[in-house]
Amino acid sequence: MTHDTTETVQSVETDAGIARITWHPAVRHARLVLALSHGAGGGIGARDLQALAAELPAHGVTVALVEQPWRVAGKKVAPAPKTLDTGWRGIWPALTGPGLPVIAGGRSAGARVACRTAGELGAHAVLALSFPLHPPGKPEKSRADELLGVGVPTLVVQGGNDPFGTPGEFPEGSYELVEVPHADHGLAVPKRADLTQDEALAVVTDAVVRWTGTLG
Repeated sequence: MTHDTTETVQSVETDAGIARITWHPAVRHARLVLALSHGAGGGIGARDLQALAAELPAHGVTVALVEQPWRVAGKKVAPAPKTLDTGWRGIWPALTGPGLPVIAGGRSAGARVACRTAGELGAHAVLALSFPLHPPGKPEKSRADELLGVGVPTLVVQGGNDPFGTPGEFPEGSYELVEVPHADHGLAVPKRADLTQDEALAVVTDAVVRWTGTLG
C-alpha cells in the first residue's frame, strides 16, 4: 500500500460502526503515515485535509483520511466524544498496517480525538488542525488539558481569527503552534485579507512538511 501511488479506499469494522480510510500513498520511500480525521460538522473534503493529502505523499508521507462511522452511516450530527474515540481506536490497527510510525491527526473534533488517544495508541506524534480550544464565546470552557496531555511531538495549526480559540489564547506548552493569518475555524480567509486562500493553505502544508521532516 505504501508503494502504490493510486488512491485506495478501505472499510474498517469498529465497535462504533464501519469507518472508512482513503489512502493517499507516498510517492516513494514512505517513512510515516499521517492519519487525519474530520470535524463534527464536515467530512474529509475539508480544504486543509485535501491540501495535505495532495502535498504530503511527495515528501515520503502516506496520508490516510479517516471517516468516522457516523459520517459513513450518513448521519448529520457527531456522537459523543467517547464514541468518536471508540471509532478512532477501531481503525488504528489498519493505520499501523503499513508498518510505519503513525502521526495521529485531525481537524477540530478530530484533533481532540487524536490528542485524547495518542498515548494509549502509541502515536508517533499529533497534528491538530483548528484545535477547538473552547466553544465560541465561552473561553472559560477550556479544552487545553486535552492538548497539554498528549505526551508526544505535537503541531497545532490555528487560524488567526478562529472563534474556537485564537493563537494568542493558547496556553504555554511543549507543542508547536503555527498561525494561519486571518483564517477562521475552517481555515478560510476573507477576500479582503492580504493573502489568498491558496496562500493560506500553503502556510498549512509548508508547516506540516517541515514538521514531519523533523520526525524521522
